[in-house]
Amino acid sequence: MKHRLFLTTALALLSTNAWADGDHIHAVDQGGAILSDADQSKVAAFDILGAHAHRNGNVVTFHMTTNGVAGSEVPAATGALGGAEVLSYVWPTSLDPAAVDFESGTGILALAATSHPDFDDTPLYDENNDGDPTNDGVIWHSHWVVLTPTEACGPGALAVRDIPEGETPKLPATWPGLPIFLDSPGFSPLFNGPEITVNVAFRSDVELEGVAYDGVTSALRVNANIHSPLLCVENVFDVASGNLSLPGELN
Repeated sequence: MKHRLFLTTALALLSTNAWADGDHIHAVDQGGAILSDADQSKVAAFDILGAHAHRNGNVVTFHMTTNGVAGSEVPAATGALGGAEVLSYVWPTSLDPAAVDFESGTGILALAATSHPDFDDTPLYDENNDGDPTNDGVIWHSHWVVLTPTEACGPGALAVRDIPEGETPKLPATWPGLPIFLDSPGFSPLFNGPEITVNVAFRSDVELEGVAYDGVTSALRVNANIHSPLLCVENVFDVASGNLSLPGELN
């Protein structure tokens, strides 16, 4: 109940102009995919045409189709963690963060595929297979994140939830050690022209039927002070539903 109330309140706060999508036309088709018309004013690789998720037992496949070549745009390197840009394809969900072993009721659980050349937050994985697991942040990789409305990032903005100094919340075993609610589970994003797909395995006790979801493309930025908050959503490129209403339903 605590998480459901938090999620409802958070989505209400975020149904603002910061997340609204103007005259972009959105719909949900009979197969459950969230559809959105092309918008030539957007960067094509982040202009969402459709977001969809389906499951086979405890494995869920998250899809997103764009108006360009998905994954073809990556951030420019700055040479420093503070101020670094993160580009992302994101599927916000109605799942409680406890579904992937975060502290329950702490925010909006979202699957994200990200690229960021200035740091590597997947210390268990060597995405470019060069023997060094600390130099491949630019290669698209997956995260679970817990998002929460954060006024320090701007009106109606989200951030990846911070972990204040001295607090020890419940975190997944593959948490990469950054002071935020971030997990690096190692699910590889797959790209095929306009489409990105991520296959995700859940614990067998997680109830997946009827889980709500949406699709978002966005840029985040690491705070120059490296904390408080550490990682803000800086720019929303597109929202599949147009208003972050999570109209998709997993079945």
